[in-house]
Amino acid sequence: MSVRQRESLAGRAGQARLALTDRRGGSSRPPYDGANLGEHVGDEPGSVTANRTALAVDLGISREQLIFMHQVHGSTVARVDGRVDGAVRPEADALVTATPGLALVVLVADCAPVVLADPDAGVVGVAHAGRRGMAAGVAERVVDAMTEMGASSNSIVARIGPSVCPRCYPVPAAMRDEVASAVPVSASVDRHGHPALDIAAGLLSQLAPLCADVDVWTGCTREDLDLFSHRRDGVTGRFAGVAMLVP
Repeated sequence: MSVRQRESLAGRAGQARLALTDRRGGSSRPPYDGANLGEHVGDEPGSVTANRTALAVDLGISREQLIFMHQVHGSTVARVDGRVDGAVRPEADALVTATPGLALVVLVADCAPVVLADPDAGVVGVAHAGRRGMAAGVAERVVDAMTEMGASSNSIVARIGPSVCPRCYPVPAAMRDEVASAVPVSASVDRHGHPALDIAAGLLSQLAPLCADVDVWTGCTREDLDLFSHRRDGVTGRFAGVAMLVP
């Protein structure tokens, strides 16, 4: 299992970890090679289980402490206070918890994974933010949910993971205008000058006023072969953003 980025954050409530995986290593065979974490994409279940176990070992927890959600490109936030049976995982596009040892996982293959932590309050969150989720304000909603649990804009750290960049994300002009009506800075052009969307810029504009520290973990999913990309490959796997409180 390859962890592409990781950060450890110390605060009054303890330590939080933020991490981002990529496709290197792992047990999955083509077209899911190799560290696919998505069990809904057609990969062999045994390979996905092995990859998830490897991620858990890297984080120092059991596989059952990895918390996944049924992502639907919306803006619902689910609070998690204990382990979740995979068969009844929450239907949501964001998760929050104040329980140490639970690793919240967001899966992506062109949308942006957003991972957040307030180590002073002892609260972490993740969000699945593509075009629809960004326009619906999922990133802002996960910050709201963390704040309701005691987090503060003075101490929330947010990281926006790699997504398809505007050079590689042409959309119809009407779609760009619709999304830009909610998130103006997301309007862009692709490498040929056609209408496009900039998911990372849009999320940055939403999160910057709400968090103490916001940054983008760079990379374009379509251009970087170490990342899964549905737009590039069609049938493919999923990489992950992870946020957890260290037990």
